[in-house]
Amino acid sequence: MPEAPSPTFESALAELESIVERMEGGELPLKDALAAYKRGAELLQFCQATLKDAQQQVLVLEKGVLKAFEGDADEA
Repeated sequence: MPEAPSPTFESALAELESIVERMEGGELPLKDALAAYKRGAELLQFCQATLKDAQQQVLVLEKGVLKAFEGDADEA
Protein backbone atom coordinates (compact mmCIF):
# COMPACT_ATOMS: atom_id res chain seq x y z
CA MET A 1 0.00 0.00 0.00
CA PRO A 2 1.62 3.31 -1.04
CA GLU A 3 2.08 6.01 1.57
CA ALA A 4 -0.12 9.07 1.45
CA PRO A 5 1.71 12.18 0.27
CA SER A 6 2.86 14.58 2.96
CA PRO A 7 0.29 17.27 3.66
CA THR A 8 1.02 20.85 2.81
CA PHE A 9 0.88 23.49 5.51
CA GLU A 10 -2.29 24.89 3.94
CA SER A 11 -4.09 21.54 3.78
CA ALA A 12 -3.07 20.68 7.35
CA LEU A 13 -4.30 24.07 8.59
CA ALA A 14 -7.60 23.69 6.75
CA GLU A 15 -8.12 20.23 8.25
CA LEU A 16 -7.23 21.55 11.71
CA GLU A 17 -9.75 24.38 11.36
CA SER A 18 -12.40 21.87 10.29
CA ILE A 19 -11.68 19.70 13.32
CA VAL A 20 -11.93 22.68 15.66
CA GLU A 21 -15.30 23.68 14.16
CA ARG A 22 -16.68 20.15 14.58
CA MET A 23 -15.43 19.92 18.16
CA GLU A 24 -16.79 23.35 19.06
CA GLY A 25 -20.18 22.24 17.75
CA GLY A 26 -20.34 19.75 20.61
CA GLU A 27 -22.09 17.14 18.49
CA LEU A 28 -19.28 14.55 18.35
CA PRO A 29 -19.58 11.41 20.45
CA LEU A 30 -16.78 11.04 23.00
CA LYS A 31 -14.91 8.42 20.97
CA ASP A 32 -14.97 10.64 17.86
CA ALA A 33 -14.06 13.72 19.88
CA LEU A 34 -10.99 11.97 21.27
CA ALA A 35 -9.94 10.82 17.79
CA ALA A 36 -10.47 14.36 16.45
CA TYR A 37 -8.43 15.80 19.32
CA LYS A 38 -5.59 13.37 18.61
CA ARG A 39 -5.62 14.21 14.89
CA GLY A 40 -5.77 17.92 15.71
CA ALA A 41 -2.74 17.62 17.99
CA GLU A 42 -0.81 15.88 15.18
CA LEU A 43 -1.78 18.58 12.69
CA LEU A 44 -0.87 21.33 15.14
CA GLN A 45 2.57 19.81 15.67
CA PHE A 46 3.08 19.54 11.89
CA CYS A 47 2.01 23.17 11.35
CA GLN A 48 4.24 24.46 14.14
CA ALA A 49 7.25 22.53 12.78
CA THR A 50 6.57 23.80 9.27
CA LEU A 51 6.35 27.39 10.49
CA LYS A 52 9.55 27.03 12.51
CA ASP A 53 11.35 25.67 9.45
CA ALA A 54 10.06 28.53 7.30
CA GLN A 55 11.14 31.05 9.94
CA GLN A 56 14.66 29.59 9.96
CA GLN A 57 14.81 29.77 6.17
CA VAL A 58 13.74 33.42 6.24
CA LEU A 59 16.44 34.23 8.80
CA VAL A 60 19.09 32.56 6.64
CA LEU A 61 17.86 34.42 3.57
CA GLU A 62 17.76 37.74 5.41
CA LYS A 63 21.33 37.28 6.62
CA GLY A 64 22.52 36.55 3.10
CA VAL A 65 20.62 39.46 1.58
CA LEU A 66 21.62 41.89 4.31
CA LYS A 67 25.29 40.98 3.97
CA ALA A 68 25.20 41.42 0.20
CA PHE A 69 23.26 44.67 0.52
CA GLU A 70 25.64 46.11 3.09
CA GLY A 71 28.61 45.21 0.88
CA ASP A 72 27.03 46.98 -2.08
CA ALA A 73 26.32 50.07 0.04
CA ASP A 74 29.98 50.29 1.11
CA GLU A 75 31.13 50.36 -2.52
CA ALA A 76 28.91 53.33 -3.43
